[in-house]
Amino acid sequence: MKLTFLGTGTSCGVPVLGCQCTTCTSDDPRDSRLRTAAMLESDTTRVLFDCGPDFRQQMMGRPFRKINGIFVTHAHYDHIGGLDDVRPYCRLGDIDVYANDIATRSMHDMMPYCFPPKGTPKYPGVPEIRLHTVAPHERVTVGDITVIPIEVMHDKLPILGFAVGSFAYITDMKTIADAELAYLSGIETMVINALRFERPHHSHLLVHEAVSFARRVGARRTFLTHVCHDMGCQKEASRRLPDGVEIAYDGLEINV
Repeated sequence: MKLTFLGTGTSCGVPVLGCQCTTCTSDDPRDSRLRTAAMLESDTTRVLFDCGPDFRQQMMGRPFRKINGIFVTHAHYDHIGGLDDVRPYCRLGDIDVYANDIATRSMHDMMPYCFPPKGTPKYPGVPEIRLHTVAPHERVTVGDITVIPIEVMHDKLPILGFAVGSFAYITDMKTIADAELAYLSGIETMVINALRFERPHHSHLLVHEAVSFARRVGARRTFLTHVCHDMGCQKEASRRLPDGVEIAYDGLEINV
């Protein structure tokens, strides 16, 4: 399967509006980061991990084919703000969206025109989304891709990471319960959030925390995402990482 990093930036993206730091003024395309999302594809199935406000831009120029499912980590706007933009893909069939109960309720509040009360007609032209509430460890099979949700904590908010075979995708994590680690056994490729090198954050991992977690899990390859401009430029920041750890960038494709 192929994973494409559609976006690797934080909620403000990079460059940050109004910022003149070295990262935000870099001419290296790897230092331009849209909001975090990824696409996993087999020969027959395509699923997304999150669908943020840059979704339309992220999909421009990519083959137009069915999106079989969207797995939502949590309902913060930078992770679900593009759901209305899936409308063109609904011409290829309804889209199944999977999230935990907190995120499902939040999406109902954010997009009430898509989920009217029973017996009330939908507003014409809205995206045809089928919301599914999933619990941690409840296997979800979409086409030939089986996903196991894992609960992690974004500060005090329970959110979801996802394991697919020997691959795991986790973003916006700060902590994880020891009991969840059993569901990451055998992970070889890890995508994990890492905001920056210094200055602790209440709801996001720093680089050393992300690296420590990936080593604890036993991943052979680790890709850092949800990166802010404080990380520094890709070229220089990459030199500070241990072997087996890379900073992902928008458009990067890896086999998992």
